[in-house]
Amino acid sequence: MDELIFRERPATGEPAGLLVLHHGRGADENDLLGLADQFDPKRKLHVVTPRGPLPFPGGGFGWYETARLGYPDKPTFDKAYPALAALHDGLWERTGLGPEQTILGGFSMGTVMSYALGLGSDRPAPKGILAMSGFMPTVEGWEPNLTDRTATRALIVHGLLDGVIDAKFARHARDVLEQAGFDVEYLESRAAHHIDPRLLPDISDWITRVLTL
Repeated sequence: MDELIFRERPATGEPAGLLVLHHGRGADENDLLGLADQFDPKRKLHVVTPRGPLPFPGGGFGWYETARLGYPDKPTFDKAYPALAALHDGLWERTGLGPEQTILGGFSMGTVMSYALGLGSDRPAPKGILAMSGFMPTVEGWEPNLTDRTATRALIVHGLLDGVIDAKFARHARDVLEQAGFDVEYLESRAAHHIDPRLLPDISDWITRVLTL
């Protein structure tokens, strides 16, 4: 299995935590790296941005193919999942920062992978999941484990004007996690399918609180 390409923004000094940001469809490892200083202005975190393994004809990369919104294509999802798991495991081993010091986050398709790896029954529980403009996947062979990781906190951010992924997907994920006993914070704004810059301070504040920076 080929290793995933990624970029890093190191902390200033000894890192207090790890933030892994997974990009959306048609982007790459550079797409979310610029948010590192927005989310972590004091540079206390080691920030990593992986590239999805699937090249798209129009440019950029993704994590899986989509035939129906909410339902990742199983063959491509099944290839991306272990590759991303191996990257996370390698980061924890190399940095000495464990899952309990890690937030898995992403935008759109990257949110799907953050839910998948953060809630997968075969994966360790991260400290937090940052879900921006995405959904909790439905795919054969994967089910969210909602029983042994309620200490994982979640921030769900979505735009009310999102014409790509309707806000109902975000509300569904919120309801599922809340009913299972997770600590969930939920933010909506009058944004389309993008990360609303007006919410960057709120996201940064949540990251700071979750990792007690």
